[in-house]
Amino acid sequence: MSTSHSPAQGTPGTEFDELLSAAREIAERAYTPYSRFRVGAAALTEDGRLVRGCNVENAGYGVTLCAECGLISELIAGGGGRLRRFVCVGGDERLGRAERAVVMPCGRCRQLLSEHAAADLMILTPEGPRSMDEVLPQAFGPDDLRP
Repeated sequence: MSTSHSPAQGTPGTEFDELLSAAREIAERAYTPYSRFRVGAAALTEDGRLVRGCNVENAGYGVTLCAECGLISELIAGGGGRLRRFVCVGGDERLGRAERAVVMPCGRCRQLLSEHAAADLMILTPEGPRSMDEVLPQAFGPDDLRP
């Protein structure tokens, strides 16, 4: 799910608009034969790259991959970096692209995003942009592993 274009860094509103479009587009590629609930995620890195991911279901539900997992995999495969803007959308496969609403990452994915967040990461929520600390307060992190 790599992409060759990178939106220019602009205002947060413009960046979120571009990310919403990218997330809705990638959600169309989701593999959801069981739930029919397609999820797409898109983020901008500190160096301006766009990374995306979509959910991939599996008959063994425990190995289903959230869209954020694909996004982080693309981030690492593309050379790493830190996320500074993030959007996740989801909805039934019968919905049109523009109808997919902003959804919150699950707890596991919030932890995953936290590991790769820039200090100023903003996440678009149904209530508007929020910081990583607001969506995952008191996150477990690398400092918690040190004696």
